[in-house]
Amino acid sequence: MLPALNPDSANLTDVLSSSFQAIAGEENRLSLPPVRHAVVLLVDGLGAHNLKARVGHARTLAGAFSKSAVIQSGFPTTTAAAIASLTTGQRAGQHGLVGYSVLDAGNDRVINQLSGWDSRIDPATWQRVPTLFERATERGFTAVAVGAARYRASGFTHAVLRGARYVAAGSLAERLRVAVAVGHASAEPSLTYVYAPELDMAGHANGWQSPQWTHALESLDSALASAVRELTFDQGLLVTADHGMIDVPHESHVLFDTAPELLDGVAYVAGEPRCLQLHLAPELAATERAAVLDRWQQAEGQRSWVTSRDAAIAAGWFGEVHPEVTPRIGDIIVAARKGIAYYDSRVTNNAGRKMVGQHGSWSDEELRVPLLRFGAFAR
Repeated sequence: MLPALNPDSANLTDVLSSSFQAIAGEENRLSLPPVRHAVVLLVDGLGAHNLKARVGHARTLAGAFSKSAVIQSGFPTTTAAAIASLTTGQRAGQHGLVGYSVLDAGNDRVINQLSGWDSRIDPATWQRVPTLFERATERGFTAVAVGAARYRASGFTHAVLRGARYVAAGSLAERLRVAVAVGHASAEPSLTYVYAPELDMAGHANGWQSPQWTHALESLDSALASAVRELTFDQGLLVTADHGMIDVPHESHVLFDTAPELLDGVAYVAGEPRCLQLHLAPELAATERAAVLDRWQQAEGQRSWVTSRDAAIAAGWFGEVHPEVTPRIGDIIVAARKGIAYYDSRVTNNAGRKMVGQHGSWSDEELRVPLLRFGAFAR
């Protein structure tokens, strides 16, 4: 049995879209009340499991956190796919950012969806659907994205935040002050997005169970408390995340290249350490493709979900998949269900192997994220 999202539970595609509907005075999936100004804070790496374990260090977050204040991220549980789902209201099979790294078949390469954009790939067409910011501005609303200056001109920003006026700000406290001030200054209804990468960075470097992660959580909570105090009666603020995180020690790395038969017929390895997407050589016959899948299932089926692209699509892993997006998805997907991460030891200077905190697959720790309501959204 392959895992799947619970269709009865809200997920990231509902968060910004419901906020947009709330400022438009429309009914929405999250049952948000009508507001004039909506702010959505995306905390990279803040899983519901992680928050629950350290909730004593986050008084403001704790006050809004409960068993019902949890939603699903989406698959794969990785930043590029999740933020695109948040800002478009669509699953990965429609917006097209189907992993951390994906096959760019037109240019015969694997590209990083966060930092690998160049002149050979157009963010305006690679991310296929209108953003909620574009839809908001078409309605005459104010749309703003607040983040670090280093992200302002990135290809990823162009792909997932187009339509929003990008405002650069330094610390998280400053970013939140700027976001709340948008509502204070806007004569029109406003939709504002804020990105907070600090927790994810601490988790990747040190693990989410580290003192560094807890310190980042405390800093987040303090900044949020100050912002909540500044909300006016017609402002609502939501806090959510793109994914959670598990700690994977170095001894739990699986070096798949040490079993050479697993690489027979594999042309490209995309995805990420907890969710490989294997693209097979196009000249392989159907029987040869089936043999590659069988070898991976025999080798890794006890600790990962190993499935074909067609089976994953049929199980709804990427939502409804547009034909243009289909080739970007691996012919074979290897999604970890144990506390492991896959690496190719032939890659020299692989900085990824230094990561402790990891995500990308289907565990509850990766999939379940908080949805916390403040200001007018809490009433």
